[in-house]
Parts: sequence; C-alpha cells; structure tokens
Amino acid sequence: MAQIIVMGNEKGGSGKSTTAMHVITALVRAGHPVGALDFDLRQRSLFRYLDNRDDYMRRHGFALPMPRRIAVEASDLDSRLDAELEDQERFLEAIADLSRDCEYIVIDCPGSHTSLSRAAHAAADILVTPLNDSLVDFDMLARLDPVDGHILGPSLYSEMVWKARQNRATAGRAPMDWVVLRNRMSTFDARNKRRVGAALDELASRIGFRIAPGFSERVIFRELFLSGLTLLDLRGDDPQAMTMSNIAARQEVRDLVRALDLPAASVAA
Repeated sequence: MAQIIVMGNEKGGSGKSTTAMHVITALVRAGHPVGALDFDLRQRSLFRYLDNRDDYMRRHGFALPMPRRIAVEASDLDSRLDAELEDQERFLEAIADLSRDCEYIVIDCPGSHTSLSRAAHAAADILVTPLNDSLVDFDMLARLDPVDGHILGPSLYSEMVWKARQNRATAGRAPMDWVVLRNRMSTFDARNKRRVGAALDELASRIGFRIAPGFSERVIFRELFLSGLTLLDLRGDDPQAMTMSNIAARQEVRDLVRALDLPAASVAA
C-alpha cells in the first residue's frame, strides 16, 4: 500500500493545493512514483494546477515530472447512507489502483465536510493541515475563550481527526502523523502571532499534532499556479527566477519536506 498524504483543513484559502503541489513535485523529482487525488469536486484546484502544468509542457516542448491522477466523482444516489457507501467504495478503488505503481498518494481535500474527505482523513498516514497564522483560522482547530485566550475545547474538525486516529489504532494500523503548518506568518513579533503560537503549543500537546513552518505570503506562489510550475521547477541559471525572495521561498519548501520526514533525496533541487 502506498503511503497516503492528506491535505486537510475545513476552511478554504489555507494553501492546501499549493502545499500538495509542492510536496508532489518534491517526491516525483526525487524519483518516487506519486498518485494524486483531488476531492475538492467544485474547485479542483490541484487538478487545475496539474492541467496548467500539462499546458506549459505542450507550449514549451519539454517534459516535467508529473504524478498519476485519478478523478473520483461523488455519488449521486438519493439515499445518504447509500451515497456514503458508494463514495467509500470509489475511494478504496482509487487507492488500490494508484497503489499498484505509486509509492505515495497525495490527496487534496475540500474546505468542507464530505464523505470523500472523511474517507481520506481515515486513511491518512500523514495529515497535513495548512493553517493561516491568525486567531480566525485557529478556530478551525479549537474554540478559544474570548477573554483570556484559553482553549475551551477542540473543534468539530479536530474531533473528526481524533476519531480517525482511534479507528486506525483499533484496526492495528500505525499511528497517523498529524502536522499543522503555520502559513503566512508575519515577520513582525505581533501580539496576534504570539497568541496563535501559544495556543498551538497548548493544543498540540493536548490532541497530538506536530507544528511545522509553512509558506510565507509571497506573490510567487500565486504566479506559479498559472504555469503549473513550483519553486522546485525554477532553474538556477535564470537570474529573474532566482531572486532573493524566490530563493527564500524555495528554502521554505525544502524545510517543509524535511518536516514531513519524507525521503531526504526529495529536498534536493
């Protein structure tokens, strides 16, 4: 069975698809066969990223490393129970298909609660939760006391992850590695930044996730989407591509791959 890496966060705009694409590129550039699934059935941001990559290769006449992808559609059965069972069956079929020739499967989940998303979280060997560094987005993980900032309890999303981990333990599977990425961190030592950091540290020890550095707010990430490229695809001999900002962003990608404990070769670029 391939190792399953899931990008999960029930709030949109956290950087799940960008993170997924850079992890995929790091792995395929290191020679690992990778499968890709996009369960955001409305936006399909990850698959649109890959479509842009295909188009870039056609226009420029050269090949870039690509994952193998399968499009999974949600069930249209009227019965909710029957629909969820069909979704689960389609999920397992896709995983089995990709596992035949892939070492890793990267799944991009939607910013909503769906049966395909639940199935992905239940199967995740590594769950990556990109989180914008703000108290608004922290609410996705836990409820905070508005007066003193203490944690009142986990969110519905955190409870779902907890149940998925319990089910894995019951089934005798290896524990899920849950990694929360602090995206778009301010360069200033702002009060909000300190409060988010303290709350994450407290919650990490309570419900069991690791905290890792994510991506800063950089224009380059938005620009690369249109071409289907990642920072790992930029050539070192292109002075315009390798600005100081882009070099710093590329280092953030390498740090992320290291934090996920993926193969050491995958950080070479």
